[in-house]
Amino acid sequence: MRHGASWLLAAALLLTGCSDAADPAPEPTPEAAPVVTAYDPTLEPAAAVLSLVPAEATYLEVTDFDQLRLTLGFGDGPSSEEERQRFWRAVDGAATFSRGMLRPAEVRLRELGIGQDDVVWEARWSGGAEGWVMALHERVRAGAVRRAVAQGVGVLDGARYDARRRLVLSTAPPDGAASWAAEPAVTGLVGQPANATYVERGCLAFDDVFGAGMEDRLAAAPRAELDALDPLGAYAVSFGPDLVTVRLGDARSDAFARLRIHELLPQTEPEFGRVFSRGVSDPSTGRLGYDVERPRAAVRLTTGRRLPFALCSD
Repeated sequence: MRHGASWLLAAALLLTGCSDAADPAPEPTPEAAPVVTAYDPTLEPAAAVLSLVPAEATYLEVTDFDQLRLTLGFGDGPSSEEERQRFWRAVDGAATFSRGMLRPAEVRLRELGIGQDDVVWEARWSGGAEGWVMALHERVRAGAVRRAVAQGVGVLDGARYDARRRLVLSTAPPDGAASWAAEPAVTGLVGQPANATYVERGCLAFDDVFGAGMEDRLAAAPRAELDALDPLGAYAVSFGPDLVTVRLGDARSDAFARLRIHELLPQTEPEFGRVFSRGVSDPSTGRLGYDVERPRAAVRLTTGRRLPFALCSD
């Protein structure tokens, strides 16, 4: 649009031959969109949780159980005990970061009136700060949750219950301005429905991905490819039932190079290319896409931070 406007202005000056034409009025500068740091339960879980994650944290794992129920074929949720057991067996084999934090204490919790099936989504963060949060369904009775927290059942020992927002948290939430919700580099990576989402603020050191001392043994050709990558400040990995979407940020000129970099580098364990296959890239949006051949192995590579596409450049 700016180039088109400049061309029209130049053409007008040539046709009129006016050297003293008034300068065009400057285009108004668009106002920056306000940064929203308040918790919004209507957002996709990986986006909603950002306001609860302290700025000191560096890794975030989110599992959306309601989305899993849909993609695994259970609709709004199992309608019988048999279906409930089938659902959790399916979750155990799916690409998720949590298999249900309440499940180890399920028997006692159900006596109190709540259970893992009442959890909409869960999230954990770590790095410079550790913590977790779970969002509960509207149907859950506040009194049942308060009793479970007061009695310290399972993971709820020492937890905090926010009845108004239907959240159970391991610690007091940060001020919104001191949370991940205040960081545009992160907020732009999440928001699309997914079974599970991993977000990291930063890139991965070569030796962390491939082992201590491996970078010093790197040959000249892959070294040059690695050096040519653009800096990476954050990335997100979102899992569906069969596909995974990686988001690196908008307008990544190195998107294709990052997609293929694993072919030039040492093998991870398990082997990256046998877990994430048939990759595609979109430089304009900074997205990579893969088929997931082995869901649990894909989770291990992600949480183990052995992802070649997220390598730091020099």
